[in-house]
Amino acid sequence: MLGFRLPAKPAVQRAVRLTYGFQFFFGLLLWVPIFYQYQKLVGLSDGEIFGIQSIYYVVFCLLEIPTGMIADRFDYRTSLAAGAGVLVAANLVPVFLVSYTGFLVHFVLIALARSLVSGAQSAYLYEYLHASGSGEHYLRVEGVGRAYSLIGKIVYWPVIGLLMTWNLPSPYWLTAINAAVSLVFACKLPPIPGGRRATGKTASLLAGVGGALSALRSSRWLVLLMVQGIAMFTLVRICQVNLFQPILESKSLSVHWYGAVLAAMTVFEALGAARPHRLRRAIGPVGSVFTLTIVMALCLGFVVVTGSFPAVVLLCVFAVATGIAFPVQKQLLNDSIPDSRYRATLLSMESIMDRAVCALVAVALGAYLSAGRLNEFLVLTAVVTCVVMGLLAVLLLAVRKHRSDRRPAPPRPRAAEHAVVGGPANPPTGHGSELRLRHGGGDVRN
Repeated sequence: MLGFRLPAKPAVQRAVRLTYGFQFFFGLLLWVPIFYQYQKLVGLSDGEIFGIQSIYYVVFCLLEIPTGMIADRFDYRTSLAAGAGVLVAANLVPVFLVSYTGFLVHFVLIALARSLVSGAQSAYLYEYLHASGSGEHYLRVEGVGRAYSLIGKIVYWPVIGLLMTWNLPSPYWLTAINAAVSLVFACKLPPIPGGRRATGKTASLLAGVGGALSALRSSRWLVLLMVQGIAMFTLVRICQVNLFQPILESKSLSVHWYGAVLAAMTVFEALGAARPHRLRRAIGPVGSVFTLTIVMALCLGFVVVTGSFPAVVLLCVFAVATGIAFPVQKQLLNDSIPDSRYRATLLSMESIMDRAVCALVAVALGAYLSAGRLNEFLVLTAVVTCVVMGLLAVLLLAVRKHRSDRRPAPPRPRAAEHAVVGGPANPPTGHGSELRLRHGGGDVRN
């Protein structure tokens, strides 16, 4: 099992396997490599296609926090089952309603399904493992589940173009079947032992949002890191979902190759994700994310002047950079959160901002493609990204210098020893505190 042994308890093993099955089938959206071509074949324009994508991002932003409240108020398993059920319906809509309205409804339902699952899936696994006395396995179990979902895409995406040629709506039929299988897994998930400790979660929602906003106001460093993450996420999302098919189309590649190219990119992304620590050790986490974001931007820029095969190579380099950058950026962001009580809320806020920016970029992309100006958009994206990252680098250096100037002198050894052994009322909680990292939600270094 990818070099990882399951926890010893049979009940925990069963729950973990069921969550693996749910992740595998729920995430197996087989139409991803061909949805742009599919919508063009049925008569949608570039403006309509990317307008729908923009609406999708906006709807996802609006639904993220309310669906999290639903998961907290009721049961995580109920939220997972509801998400899988909505996903079944979402993938049947384009089969029976082949129009702009049909695809708009399709993507709105996809946004609802993914928002119902995005927080509940990890929350269920975390709560179940800790309630079962196997909490130390959470990080590895979560990582292996992600690896299995990538393997499924690598296996199935290469043949999707051929399936569409054989039967045009077949990718949507098959994705609906996958979603139905994930619904079965969700319904079989066991309840959390001892019940879920949800007391006060709903009542404290507004207080949690207020506390998170206060944390943002008090930490310029964290705000700048979030902006850095937005730049990286937008590049990745726009390239892998929105730009991927137009780029290959501009290089005169047959749609039959789209799935294979996307599968190859997924392989390289997985390889990069497996070894993020090497670059981080060499140039540090902030330097790594900046360098990789600029590499991704340059890959998009150089695609303009290359042929079909070099373009595929550049997309694979982009994927390697993506695989390395994401875990490094997530650890960097987690390390910089000043108060772990608002960790999930702050991460959700970053996710909402990511998708809000993607919505704006998707609208601009649709306009450029409608005017036949894809190459201009790619070059502009590369230039703007490099300029923004340069400005962020200057601001981060200024904030780091300001923080170091204000940092108090280190405590005497006896005081430090007392702080760990005696457990004072106010333990250190600043950036880089090892005590906070170990006791504030797990060791994020893994």
